[in-house]
Amino acid sequence: MNQMEEALLNEKNKPKVLIVDDKKENVELMEAYLAVEPYDVITAYGGKEAFQKVKEEKPDIILLDVMMPEVNGYEVCKILKGNPETQFIPVLMLTALSELEDRIRGIEVGADDFLTKPINRLELKTRVKSLLRVKCLHDRLVADRDSLEIKNRVQSILTAVIPTLLQFVSNEEKKVIINQMTGMVEKTLLEMYNFNDKEMDLAYAGTVCADIMNQLGGTFSATMGENEKRWIVKGTKCPWKGEEARKNPILCTLTRKIFSNITMKVDSSYSLEALKTIGNRNDCCEFIIKAA
Repeated sequence: MNQMEEALLNEKNKPKVLIVDDKKENVELMEAYLAVEPYDVITAYGGKEAFQKVKEEKPDIILLDVMMPEVNGYEVCKILKGNPETQFIPVLMLTALSELEDRIRGIEVGADDFLTKPINRLELKTRVKSLLRVKCLHDRLVADRDSLEIKNRVQSILTAVIPTLLQFVSNEEKKVIINQMTGMVEKTLLEMYNFNDKEMDLAYAGTVCADIMNQLGGTFSATMGENEKRWIVKGTKCPWKGEEARKNPILCTLTRKIFSNITMKVDSSYSLEALKTIGNRNDCCEFIIKAA
């Protein structure tokens, strides 16, 4: 069983299955077929009740009967698939109709799959599990996208606001901001690097330093110095955007502190020296990491 299936079958996070059918005996049959599966089964006895249950319960999949009075399955599916909040909920249509035209109509309203009555128990379980797997993958992609967008938005705000903010605070307040910023960078970015690897060396330290500055919007690279005991991290574009970065050397303290913390995590015997900084009106930033 892969990780995606394990997540689906986690007892603490049971997938919600909504069964929609106007006939009680059909609903009970579907419930019996799915009883042995680790699902949270919800029921609705008609199209109108289905809309209410979708809003309240936010199901992960809908088993939808086609032939219902008032609002039939086609209409329910069309409305759900036309709503941005519900369009990615898989809809498995259950129908006694087997004509090609009926399936085409279902496809046109957005149905994800079909089962023809009488329902085969094994086929139902297989189709449901397959659609839930797709839904799980979609939800993960959305979560990853949202997380990345939030991270990028936070980084953009920080790199735009920090230079201006530091203009109007005292030296003591600047030190506090620098310490807080260093902690934020470590927490949000350094967790992607493994600092317990026995193979870590000067090259690794230099690469991590450059990568982090690049993720914050800079242009940095890491190269070996005149020998293997010296590694140079050079930046031609400061991550602290705008002319303010050139006027405000305190921002270089933030960069230096981030690099120093990384260097210490790799090897406590390593030392860091700033040779040039854009904040001090040099043409580039240049830091050297040295072995003892």
